Amino acid sequence: MCRESNEYMALGFGSIIEDKDTMDGRIMNDGYVGFSIIYDHATSSNQILWLFSVFGGIIMCKIAYELTGIISPLVFKGFIKLENKQKLEWKNRGFSTFHALFAAIGSMYFLVFSDLFDEHTKEELLVNRSSVSSDALLGMSIGYFFSDLAMIIWTYPTLGGLEYLLHHGLSLFAIVQSLLSGQVQFYILIVLFTEITTPFVNLRWYLDVAGKKNSTLYLLNGVAMFVGWLVARVILFVFFFYHIYTHFDQVKLVYYPMGYYTLLTIPPMLAVMNLFWFWKIAKGMMKTLTKLRKSS
Repeated sequence: MCRESNEYMALGFGSIIEDKDTMDGRIMNDGYVGFSIIYDHATSSNQILWLFSVFGGIIMCKIAYELTGIISPLVFKGFIKLENKQKLEWKNRGFSTFHALFAAIGSMYFLVFSDLFDEHTKEELLVNRSSVSSDALLGMSIGYFFSDLAMIIWTYPTLGGLEYLLHHGLSLFAIVQSLLSGQVQFYILIVLFTEITTPFVNLRWYLDVAGKKNSTLYLLNGVAMFVGWLVARVILFVFFFYHIYTHFDQVKLVYYPMGYYTLLTIPPMLAVMNLFWFWKIAKGMMKTLTKLRKSS
């Protein structure tokens, strides 16, 4: 596909000419072009929206964290007997669950019910579409990942090991770039929707700590977690990569260079992590089902 050359000004750094006919000559200076794209998109109103949404996400986490600590003793009498580390993780998983539901529902709205990414209603390229509300969703998710990552680092390794640091770091890196540049939000929202599996993971931990590992609810949740992970984090990623392949003519027009390369590198890394965790989930479920067969 023939691609017309464009000239960008990057905060006084000079003009950068991008040759769109070859991938090797895609950009003459990645950093300058990146600054230019962000500079053009970061209007005063957008900056205010981003700031408020990020802080809104942090406040959301704090409120959910405190409410979890207030409500939990009322529904689980054994909460007060838990160790401090367990109470900390219990409340941490409370705001993790809240964000997962918030992000998944919001992403589904934009991807399925809204016309923001409907290719038949707008002439604008899919990779360049964004809105005030989608920006707000990404900003609040950034607030969540910052909050959770800060807690993981501060209490390391109580709330998770290196795999959680890698997952949150990659997620933050991708979401921040999409928010600042206003590009590839369609693909970012697909990845955010995969958070729908988090409530099942958290419920499994809650039931384990509560001594309900042999309960029917624990078994049913395990099956739901397996199916949910298969659909949301394996099959959906197959669709993700298929969509990029069939729309690569648009993907190549992502003018923000770092965003372009991030789109081609971070999702495969997350997909590998998801497959690894899916293998562990499947292994655990098979182990549980085998025990049930033997006991029956």
